[in-house]
Parts: sequence; structure tokens; C-alpha cells
Amino acid sequence: MVVLERHTTVASPAKSEENFAAFHSQAHFWGRLTIWGVIICTIALPLYLSFGLGYHPGWSVILTGFLSYGSVVAIIWFVEPISYYPILGVSGTYLAFLTGNIGNMCLPSASIAQSIVKAEPGTRKGEVTATLAISAASIVNTTMLIAVILGGSYLINALPESIRASFSFVLPAIFGGVLAQFALKKPVWGIGAIGLGIFAALGPVPQSFQTFICIAGTVIFAVILEKMKASEQTS
Repeated sequence: MVVLERHTTVASPAKSEENFAAFHSQAHFWGRLTIWGVIICTIALPLYLSFGLGYHPGWSVILTGFLSYGSVVAIIWFVEPISYYPILGVSGTYLAFLTGNIGNMCLPSASIAQSIVKAEPGTRKGEVTATLAISAASIVNTTMLIAVILGGSYLINALPESIRASFSFVLPAIFGGVLAQFALKKPVWGIGAIGLGIFAALGPVPQSFQTFICIAGTVIFAVILEKMKASEQTS
């Protein structure tokens, strides 16, 4: 009788740490390379139109447009990378900011995938899950964009007006679904987040600070609640 033994190799913690460090190193290399490549391609066309073909509108017009846009969304340039990073991780952050649609595609996809496989945000499993989810969402998004570009305008115009009007509710529905997913775990946090959102939307808060108030306020609210809960348990 021949007995066959099955041997399984389990990576040691040190080896696992080394592998994940190498993964992050590759993510930084390709992430920076692709993002800088996209930045160069993005500014190449306006530079060519401005200085190659002579269609430069003037620096005053450009500066005015930039300041008008920046006054509304400049705070997001700092808030989004910081607030989204715990869920997206290193590689997921590069992918999300490269493909765009972070709030209405990448972040919900990563969050739902992590919830399905029971991966905690901020862990290795959570980052890998987020990376795979964002990659899949980006491929589907790109495929759909190609289809829409080729024939979407015709299809959308052929839809009834009542259906086209409902498209404005897609983004709020996505955010509502993500909020509900997390609020079910911590209902008090959800109530606080909704209260801050109502205050930011209806209160005397400048539009450029509304997102910051919602994100930072919810984080501070949750931290205070957890500290109060911890102090009650120890007392």
C-alpha cells in the first residue's frame, strides 16, 4: 500500500509581509507611471490647441475658470484621498483616482465586495478585495462607455422623458445604499451622518465645505461616541 502525503506550504508572517511590501512597491511604480501618463496626455491637447494652433483664450480667462472651479471643489482634493484611503488601500487608491467615478462607482464597488467576502477595510484582504472590485468595475464601466459613445446618445434620446428624468436619482440612490450598508452595523453613526448631511445641505455652510463637514463631522462624531462607550465600560 502506498500512502501519499499531501504537503501544504503556508507562508510565514515575515514572508507574507515581504510579499505585500513588494506588492505595494509595484503598485506605487505602476500607479505613479500611469497617473503621470494620463496627466501628460490630458494637458497635451489644450497645450497643442493653445500654442500649436493658436487658440489660447488668455491667462485671465483660464485663471478665472480655475479659481471658480477650485473654490467649489478644492477641499475635495485633500479630503477624498485621506477619507477614501482606508477602504481603497494603496493599489485601490491608484486605480480609483486613475479611472475616476470614485464616489459613485469605485468606493461602492469596493465596499460591497469587502462586505460580501467579510474583509475589514484597512486590512490586506480588504485592500486586495477593493483592488479586484475596482478593476472589475472599471472594465465594465469602460465597456459600457464604449457602447454609450458609439450608440448611447441615440438610445437615450429614444427613451421616454419620464425615464430620462429618473437618471438624476441614480447618484443619490448609490450613496443611500452605501450609507445604509454601514448604518446597519452602527445605526447611531448613520443617524449622526444623516443629521450632518441635512445640516450641511440646509444650514449656512458654503458649498465648498459641505463634503468636508459631512466626512470630518461624521468621523469626529463616531470617535466621540466610541470614547464615551469605552469610558462607560471601564467605569
